[in-house]
Amino acid sequence: QVQLAEFGGGSVQAGGSLRLSCVASGKDLSVYAMGWFRRAPGQEREFVAGAAWHGGGGNYYGDSVKGRFTYSRDTSKNTIFLQMNDLKSDDTAVYFCAATGTIADLRRAQVDYWGQGTQVTVTS
Repeated sequence: QVQLAEFGGGSVQAGGSLRLSCVASGKDLSVYAMGWFRRAPGQEREFVAGAAWHGGGGNYYGDSVKGRFTYSRDTSKNTIFLQMNDLKSDDTAVYFCAATGTIADLRRAQVDYWGQGTQVTVTS
């Protein structure tokens, strides 16, 4: 089992920034890919960003966040981050941390473990 806990959501004005954190615990995290998804009201869950825990293969981003969001991790703290800049009203959603076997599975939303989610609201 892997437990995931997100932190850092909140409300921000358009053009502002927020940083989300996700602390992971449980099994050997080096075998997983981890990342972020979001779900806006009335919409399906969307892949936002992710990478293999060991870092090989680079970071992946959803098209709608490329150039504005940055994924990073601190393996010593079992934590991944999502730095969100130039936020737009369309970024309003519940953001979820996720872990699964491979980055390919992660990008297809074939996820083994989910966090509880954290709300991000962007006001204009």
